Amino acid sequence: MKTRDRIVQESLTLFNQHGERPITTNHIAAHLGISPGNLYYHFRNKEEIIHQIFRNYQEYMREHLRIPETRVLEPQDLARYLDASFAAMWQYRFLFYDLPGLLSRNQPLQDDYHAFVKHELAPLLAQAFGQFAAIGFLNMAPADIMPLATNAWIIVKFWFPFRQTIRPDTPISEETSKLGVRQVLALLKPYVQPDFAEVFAGIEAQY
Repeated sequence: MKTRDRIVQESLTLFNQHGERPITTNHIAAHLGISPGNLYYHFRNKEEIIHQIFRNYQEYMREHLRIPETRVLEPQDLARYLDASFAAMWQYRFLFYDLPGLLSRNQPLQDDYHAFVKHELAPLLAQAFGQFAAIGFLNMAPADIMPLATNAWIIVKFWFPFRQTIRPDTPISEETSKLGVRQVLALLKPYVQPDFAEVFAGIEAQY
């Protein structure tokens, strides 16, 4: 693995384990067994490393939440999207523990984050939930699609920090994702059409 990629990967590990604030570039360099000068050859500061981690998160989301071009979404796609979204939240969880703080200290990251949410994530969520409504899976008026999609995303985005704050003595893990999926499904359940009740129950049973 290239040194630049190792820096990004191991920084992500350290940030997830200890939080971003206490970890310095010197900590990262020592963890990797390289000199600070070697690290600065690839990244000028910690903010640039964090920005690259966010770009990796963006690429993951683009790849796994892409709307198929050759078919209409099916109910099982909901489970696939939730699995992928919670996997991303686990892998990049430090980003969302203090997102306002990270953005306030990193203008390029703030610009990229807002552009991603506005121009990519929000339209994607609207399109996905719109297709679920169009096939009769979810019974939603057009005006309700975006608010419901936003509420689902809020749960996904802040599930791990939420669980950590209400149960500080219980370590979070990848398995915590299943509880988050169930929470999103509970939000959507009142909108499921009777013809899809059995299919939805099958999705719930997966978690």
